[in-house]
Amino acid sequence: MCLIAWNWQPGRGLLLLANRDELYERPTQPLHHWPDAPVLAGKDLQGGGTWLGLGRGGRLAALTNVRDPRQFRADAPSRGALVADFLRGNMRAAAYLEQIGPQAAAFNPFNLLLFDGGSLMGFESQGARTLTFAAGVNGVSNARFNTPWPKLQRLTEALNQHVIPEVVEPHTLLPLLTNAQIAADACLPDTGVPLETERALSAAFIRMPGYGTRACSIVHIRGPQAHIWEQGFDAAGALQARSHRLSDMEYLTAKP
Repeated sequence: MCLIAWNWQPGRGLLLLANRDELYERPTQPLHHWPDAPVLAGKDLQGGGTWLGLGRGGRLAALTNVRDPRQFRADAPSRGALVADFLRGNMRAAAYLEQIGPQAAAFNPFNLLLFDGGSLMGFESQGARTLTFAAGVNGVSNARFNTPWPKLQRLTEALNQHVIPEVVEPHTLLPLLTNAQIAADACLPDTGVPLETERALSAAFIRMPGYGTRACSIVHIRGPQAHIWEQGFDAAGALQARSHRLSDMEYLTAKP
């Protein structure tokens, strides 16, 4: 996952929008119920984990990679396992982050967002920093939480204009994620990649040779009810959308 923004209003729910950018050739299963765990998520068939999903008790987890070629290690374990392990388990967000903190340096740099039904928390592996989010709009891309990259600013500002309704209609929010606007050079971060690449990556919706936005996801959690919607993309264009509305299902209502 490379772009996440959310509006959390306790009592009204959590509305989250996210884009996953990845190589088109990387094998992936789209959003589905996992047969071996109480998890609803896509799956990275190369690493075995996931980038965004739901679990029992209204649990949500999502992860972004930190863009820093200097720190990338090809032999590092899959960061997607951190998302999958939280969704499979029953630990509170704070306890889970305390547990993984000492292990964070073993992975390539990442940011992890966790919601356990009551607390919304983040973790930055660079510096092993834990954050607790209050109500409101926040976000993360491929740098620290709320780093003001242009595409994250555009998405959070747009999300600020959307009051969380009782029922979310995904197609009203999809244009926020499929925005292909490129940032001006003066606003681009310097993450160690060539300028042409930095320009292409500055859009919320990315389309490059061999690489781009593979999935747009919209999640709405309100008490024991949840709606998760995913639109997939390949190099040739849009793939079938998948949507799950969940209510009073055991793995959402069961308390950790």
